[in-house]
Amino acid sequence: MTLTRELPADTHTGAGLPVPFTVAGTAVHLPPTVVTNEDLTRTLDTTDEWIVARTGIRQRRRLDPGLATSDMCLAAAGPALRAAGLTPAGLDAVIVASYTHDQPLPSTSLIVKDALGARRALAFDVTQAACASGVHAVLLAAHLLQNPSVTTVLVLAADCASRVTRPGDRTAGVFFGDAAAAAVLTRTEAAGAGLLSHDLGSQLSYQVQIAAGGSRLPASPDTVASGEHYLAMDGRAVWDTATTRLPQSITNAVRRAGLAPADIDHFFLHQANINILDHTLRELGVPAERAPVTLDTLGNTGAAGMFTALHHATTRGRLRPGDTYVLSAIGAGFHWGTLCLRHG
Repeated sequence: MTLTRELPADTHTGAGLPVPFTVAGTAVHLPPTVVTNEDLTRTLDTTDEWIVARTGIRQRRRLDPGLATSDMCLAAAGPALRAAGLTPAGLDAVIVASYTHDQPLPSTSLIVKDALGARRALAFDVTQAACASGVHAVLLAAHLLQNPSVTTVLVLAADCASRVTRPGDRTAGVFFGDAAAAAVLTRTEAAGAGLLSHDLGSQLSYQVQIAAGGSRLPASPDTVASGEHYLAMDGRAVWDTATTRLPQSITNAVRRAGLAPADIDHFFLHQANINILDHTLRELGVPAERAPVTLDTLGNTGAAGMFTALHHATTRGRLRPGDTYVLSAIGAGFHWGTLCLRHG
């Protein structure tokens, strides 16, 4: 293994939080439309063999026209709340992690909160860390739960990348799928449960970006004609950054918790690319069976990815009280981060 031993200057590492909490319920919503690699070969210059070898992805989901990110969030929220034995009226906060919001204003979290009927809940949106937004959202939820007035937080991670992918773009077109995932975080009496440590980092890069639609380059006929509202991605830059930063971040976080990667029971990682996952686990010296893979059938689902892996484990009874686990992801910006937790 060749992991960086010193904390990079662009990284913030923190210790755990005293008030214990747990993941009380999870859910995933998948749009019904399935797009296989063979389907993509009809419009993109690619093959099933190339996609599987480069990404590990065999199919992905597409959200139907007329629906939006908030619709996926709502579809995931209900089952997660039922799994936790809760109702929307009991929520203290609703956090939505997504870079594909319904519209610039009003906020997607407020749209979801209103539709759920979670009248007294705080509403937060975590938006521009892209695929790492889920890490930020859980860290925010963990800190909210330290307040005596907050006992239950609904974290929703959802992305609809099909709406920001340029038609004919082979790089982005083969990677992304649409999905939403939910996790209900509640206070618990289990001593030692909750956040043990965290590691977050960032470094400005425009190698993954959506250039138009903001205050620097507002929407205009020219920006639409030039396709600047679509996602542009340098695949090599993503590979280089992810394969360096994810192992670093995970190592930093678990060490801060007084552990080593070998001590961690589960790794719920950003579902970007099977080769990035494999490289990260090799660097950590961790067996593959500790890291559930969902990208083969879902594609890169953005902020939802690591939550689909978490849901995979919880619904199969593999995440048990006392188990340690990490949530780790990297997104455009670049932002990356890892949370080290103990299940209550």
